[in-house]
Amino acid sequence: MNAAFADIAKAGATVVRTWGFNEVTSPNGIYYQSWSGSTPTVNTGSTGLANFDNVVAAAKANGLRLIVALTNNWSDYGGMDVYVKQILNSPNHDLFYTDSTVKTAYKNYIKAFVGRYLNEPTIMAWELANEPRCKGSTGTSTGTCTTVTVTNWIKEISAYIKSIDTNHLVAVGDEGFYNQPSAPTYPYQGSEGVDFDANLSVSSIDFGTFHSYPTSWGQGGNEQAWGTQWIADHQTSQAKANKPVILEEFGVTSNQPTIYQAWYNEVISSGLTGDLIWQAGSHLSTGDTPNDGYAVYPDGAVYPIMQSHATALKSRG
Repeated sequence: MNAAFADIAKAGATVVRTWGFNEVTSPNGIYYQSWSGSTPTVNTGSTGLANFDNVVAAAKANGLRLIVALTNNWSDYGGMDVYVKQILNSPNHDLFYTDSTVKTAYKNYIKAFVGRYLNEPTIMAWELANEPRCKGSTGTSTGTCTTVTVTNWIKEISAYIKSIDTNHLVAVGDEGFYNQPSAPTYPYQGSEGVDFDANLSVSSIDFGTFHSYPTSWGQGGNEQAWGTQWIADHQTSQAKANKPVILEEFGVTSNQPTIYQAWYNEVISSGLTGDLIWQAGSHLSTGDTPNDGYAVYPDGAVYPIMQSHATALKSRG
């Protein structure tokens, strides 16, 4: 962890976004919550939150702060669907947002995790989830989930976090989709149940988040121009809401230096608060850190571009 955080710090970064979740039904390795039937147990031992203490310590030692997402829309590391399956024996992902028993279980997890770090300055912010949407990895829905469903859940859960932790910022962790049904491209149309502007206006949300993966969002061959406009539009939302907004995940798998430089230029010129690349990579003695096609390593072509961009961001003051 120290080696990975050191590589990130050398890039000029000041903040790292990481996962504060791992749901399991058969305990093994590092996990934060295990389930026996409908009963969850938070793992506070050396393979659980005590290990996350080490993450915090390594970040602090390298002068970095953490944005921590507390669950996942997707099945990676368990996520929302584990709650719904274990408590309700249902594949309907969207019950995570509406069922009172499920929401209580999630709040109990939040209380344990967030409560552990109430006075820890290395934590910059909590996020309600990674990429919350209607539907998840199961693809199964109640059929009633809308932007209102997700926004109401954001209001409830963010207010709950604020009720137990007044020391840290809170964000959604969403992809920044808009709710403009007549818009020409899919991330603007509201079809995933996300309304960025409505969610940013929630009083217990301190800053906005958005992601950018134009290739998988139907913009193959047009990534640079589409992504540049996507940044500009979110800066417009930032100005309207008078809240900071960050591009907290972004990636293409080809022509990275040219496209990222264009996007970085738009971040600087537009006045967007900042950005976090997906994903940081390191060459460790045990092998390379995970690479899903987007990873940026210290000996790669993107790394010096990141360093220059970090300098430019900091020079804005």
